[in-house]
Amino acid sequence: MEVGSTTMTSRAQSRLREGARLSLIGLLLNAVLALSKLVAGVLGHSYALVADAIESTLDIFGSFIVWRGLRIAALPADEEHPYGHGRAESLAGLIVAVVLFAAAAGIAIGAIIEILIPQRTPAPFTLAVLLGVVAIKETMFRITRRTARRTESGALLTDAWHHRSDAISSAAAAIGITIALVGGEPYAQADKWAALFAAGVIAYNASRLVRQPLHELMDATSPAITHQARNVAAAVPSVAGVEKVLARKTGVSYWIDMHVEVQPEMSVRDAHGVAHDVKDAIRAAMPNVCEVSIHIEPHQDGAR
Repeated sequence: MEVGSTTMTSRAQSRLREGARLSLIGLLLNAVLALSKLVAGVLGHSYALVADAIESTLDIFGSFIVWRGLRIAALPADEEHPYGHGRAESLAGLIVAVVLFAAAAGIAIGAIIEILIPQRTPAPFTLAVLLGVVAIKETMFRITRRTARRTESGALLTDAWHHRSDAISSAAAAIGITIALVGGEPYAQADKWAALFAAGVIAYNASRLVRQPLHELMDATSPAITHQARNVAAAVPSVAGVEKVLARKTGVSYWIDMHVEVQPEMSVRDAHGVAHDVKDAIRAAMPNVCEVSIHIEPHQDGAR
């Protein structure tokens, strides 16, 4: 006997929509910053700033992917997708992590080329542009990360670190430009070395961020969720034992499969009622759970 539910909670849909709105804001902000940095970098002879503009352009693509992924994930289940569209959120996070790797590689290659070919010292105004970018992107990082943690969105967390990576690369470029301006011609390449350092930081962040969406797409279990669900189920009256609990994350919600033991002499009707009680108790105690499938088993050791 199995009992389950297949409807995404309104809370989960609200979380996904909130994340989508924040990603859209990030997309528009990245577009403005990319254009500003590109113009300033070209006019100010700063490759680090041009590299930053390239990364911001990729940020636009990344923010769009996250926004679109969250919008799709918020769609309700249908005949073609009976388990909902939550995987779109994990897939979006994975794509953004790959974009980060691509950005790091592109910036590193460009920086090496610029180091090998002597360039002019960056103009002073490029430093002011970078400091403004650092302030804006760090603010976006903190806002997006806070929302990602509240909504448990892996894609939004990846987008948050995308903002932080941009802030780091901009800060590194600012340090490089400062050295070049203070040191003069002998240190004209400092901002290129700063861009190369920033590429390493971005690649490191991408390697960390790629893990969560990969785990979600491969149905990795969540020990904390399974432990909590087991305790909630065990406290329900007439539950003689909890044999097995599996949990996987889809989008911002969890799906739980559970084997619950009842007394062997219990009628099918009563056992079915116990299964519903367990499902209701779990969903009441754990709002981030949208699906609970329960398989009823006879308890082997008699009385509880």
